Formats: sequence, structure tokens, C-alpha cells
Amino acid sequence: MVTFNHLDTGTPEDSWRMDRTLATAPPPDLTGLRALVVLAAHPDDETLGAGGLIAHAARSGAAVHVIVATDGEASHPDSPTLTPARLAEVRRREVKAALAALDPSAALRFLGLPDGSLAEQGGELERELGMALGDAVGGPGASGEGTGVVLAAPWRGDAHTDHDAAGAAAARAARNASVTLLEYPVWMWHWAEPGDPRVPWADARRLELDASLRSAKEQALAMHASQTAPLSVHRGDEALLSPGMQEHFERDYEIYFATPPRSARATFDAVHAASPDPWNFTTSWYERRKRAVTLAALPAPRYRRALEVGCSIGVLTGELAQRADEVVATDVSPLALERAAERLPHAAIRWENRRLPQDWPEGAFDLIVASEVGYYFSPPELDEFVQRCLESLTDDGALVACHWLGAIDGWQLNGEDVHARLRAEGALDTMVHHRERDFLLEVYAKAPAASVAQREGLP
Repeated sequence: MVTFNHLDTGTPEDSWRMDRTLATAPPPDLTGLRALVVLAAHPDDETLGAGGLIAHAARSGAAVHVIVATDGEASHPDSPTLTPARLAEVRRREVKAALAALDPSAALRFLGLPDGSLAEQGGELERELGMALGDAVGGPGASGEGTGVVLAAPWRGDAHTDHDAAGAAAARAARNASVTLLEYPVWMWHWAEPGDPRVPWADARRLELDASLRSAKEQALAMHASQTAPLSVHRGDEALLSPGMQEHFERDYEIYFATPPRSARATFDAVHAASPDPWNFTTSWYERRKRAVTLAALPAPRYRRALEVGCSIGVLTGELAQRADEVVATDVSPLALERAAERLPHAAIRWENRRLPQDWPEGAFDLIVASEVGYYFSPPELDEFVQRCLESLTDDGALVACHWLGAIDGWQLNGEDVHARLRAEGALDTMVHHRERDFLLEVYAKAPAASVAQREGLP
């Protein structure tokens, strides 16, 4: 466990200047950058760690959204001149002024979480980041994944509890949204030394700062006077960032630790490459029984045109084809579709490589089946999925959702979340509700929906 005191001398900047790892680190991949979301644990982190990146993004025409988790009210706990509430006001003004120097058009959001307690606020941070990233991913120039969107956040190994917690929440949010994560160290420059084995040097990326970017960052850093200069001559009002510490952020480059975006296609290609039947569809009694329950829940004996979302190797697809004139079976993984087509060459099935809901197929469907796929959407994607279903579902059609109720690691949603969103849609009626300990199966139709008995004219 790393421990340090900000009053210590720390590692001199001369040591870092001579480090070959920093000098030869490759640049971050900012190709096609269209949106940058920056998380700061405290006011000034955004400038210290990512000021050059913010100015670079602004100059590139990318949209910048800065989220400041705390107001930094605990930076001077023994100050005789400023109360925590007053210091919070000062620091909010400072970050606004700093952003004006870096990118006057940047969006800024203060969360007002307690300074020093972010370890207890991970869920709130992740939710806020998820919403910001969802807006960015679905914004102008969207391609269906997180291409062109970058999240910059404190390095989760910075050894400051707030920085570590903010970094951990950012890592989860970036993974869920499939965007590039760039983690910026702040206090690492103080306590670590070149070659420190606790630092992921192989992931280091160096962003060069030309004179214009350096000038913008210098002006922004000067705005954070409550941290770079004493509040007063009194004891307890000393500058938090010593001149030696500030030297680390006066460089002509910035260092980030990079985690590339997770691609849905790559993720599910890897799953199918590892096994010809990754979820044991063909051998598991649980899976066979669940398919039988799903098929039994369909309100009509036959359908004209069915859409299956996330067909994998096509086991359920083959059974749907016995109940429909045509089945459009989609999956984000080309490998999964290749396997499906090989095992089931059926004239009524069209295998289509699509990432839904963005790449939605044309035409109307009287049956849409989403089995074990809803929790792989982000919340904005789930909203879009519901709207796409409403647009393409015929008036007499059915939307079937079936999802596992256990834990879903590494994704924002779970089965309960998916079905809660579907039930909350006022334009849909729930025709079937079947819950077991393991899974939830529901069938929806456009409201107002007639029951199966009503459709047959039974009293």
C-alpha cells in the first residue's frame, strides 16, 4: 500500500526528465475524437492531469464535458481563514475560470460529493459517467459503439483515496460504454520513481503539448490559486501543491495510462471462438426447458416475420423458424453467425450481422424475440431498443423478453433492469409474466392488447 505526505519533498522533476520510458511512450489514439468526458475527483485535477487534452479536444472541435466529483472543501482542514463551505465556493469559481482558459464551450457539472469520501460514492460516480458517456456515444457522428469518445479520469492507482475511487468508477463506466479510457496520474509523480513496478508503464501514452496547448494549461493552472499559493500567511493556509509538485505539470507533454475500448463484436467473437456452444444451448436441460417455456408463451400459433436479437449459434432460431414464415436472425458476432448458418441451413432464416438497436433491419415484424441480450445494452441503447420495437412491431405482434436473474458482471444492466424498463413503457401491455428463481420471461404487445382468449372470441 502506497502512503505519502504532500508536504514531503517527493520525486524531483529532474528524475522524470531523464526517464526513457516517458520519452519514448507512444501517443494516445485520438483518431476521430468527437467527444471527451473528463472526470475530476477535485477541482484542479482536470487541469493538472488533463488540461492539455481538454485544450487539444477543443481545438479539434470535439465536445468536452467535465464532471467534478467533489468541491475540494477538505483541502485545508486547519485553515483559520476559510470554512469548508467558503473554500468550496472558491474552488468552484476556480475550475470555471480554468475551463474558460482551456475550452470556453466545455460543459461543466458539479456533483458536490463529500471530499475525502468518494470510496463510498462509486455507484453515484458510475451512474453519472454512464449518463454522460451514453449521451456522448449516441451524439453527433455516432457509429453505434464508443468510437471517437474518450473518458479521461484519475489513475485508479494514484494512492489518493478519492483519485483511486474515481478511477475505479471510471474504469467500470468506460468498459460498460465501450469507450477509450485515459487515466491521468497526479500524486504518482510525487511518490513514485522512474521504473516503479507498481506503475503500468507499458500502458503509458504521451500527449505532446505545443506552445498553444501549454499556454492554455498554464493559464488554467494559474486559476487554481487556492491550491498553488497560500490562502494566507497563517498556519494551516499553506499551498497544497508545492513548487516542486507543480513542476510535474509544467511539461510539454502529458502522460496517461490507456485502456482501449471494448468492442461488442470482439467480445462476442472471442466468446464463440473459445467454444462451439459457449452457453451450452444444445446440451443443457436448463436451456432446452427455457426455450420450451419461451415458445409456449408465444400468443399466436404462427407468425409472418420474426426478428431475433442476438441469435448466437441459432438454436432458438431453428425453433422459431418452425413457427414463422421468415426469421431475421441477427448477431453482432460474424463468427457466431457463421457457426449458426453452418449448423442450420434453413431457407426461412436470414442471418444478418448487425449491432442492434443502432443497425435496425427494415420492415415490420409481428414477432420480436430478445432472449438474454438486453443487459448487454447501455441504458440509452435499451431506450432506443424499446422505441425501435414500437416502430417496427405490427399492431397484432408480440415482443418477447427472457433474461437471467443472476449476476451480470461487467455490464451496466441486469435482467431486472431490462424488464423494468420494458414494463414502464406505456405503449406496451404485458400479456405474459413468468418468473422463476433463475429467469424472467415476459411477452408484451402494443396497448391495448387483447388476451389469447379474447383473440379467439372466448367469453
